[in-house]
Amino acid sequence: MAETNPSAAASGTARFTPMQIARHRLFTAKEKIDLLNKIRAEIRGTYFSERELGFPPSEVDDAIAAVRLGAQRGEQVRTVVWGDN
Repeated sequence: MAETNPSAAASGTARFTPMQIARHRLFTAKEKIDLLNKIRAEIRGTYFSERELGFPPSEVDDAIAAVRLGAQRGEQVRTVVWGDN
């Protein structure tokens, strides 16, 4: 799920895209929304190119919508650490 760049992984700077965060099983829906809102706040109001971010800025809003939809369907109520979903 993380960036496959070996040097990024070795240096501990591997990145996740917003959609990867939205689909990650180790976070609850609330944790995902909190994290995605922080990302949105950081990139809003400043110009970042898609290349600099590694994803299109609109993907953050799409990921938030996906998490909310999953929560409405009862998905990702618990993490895999707490129990099966």
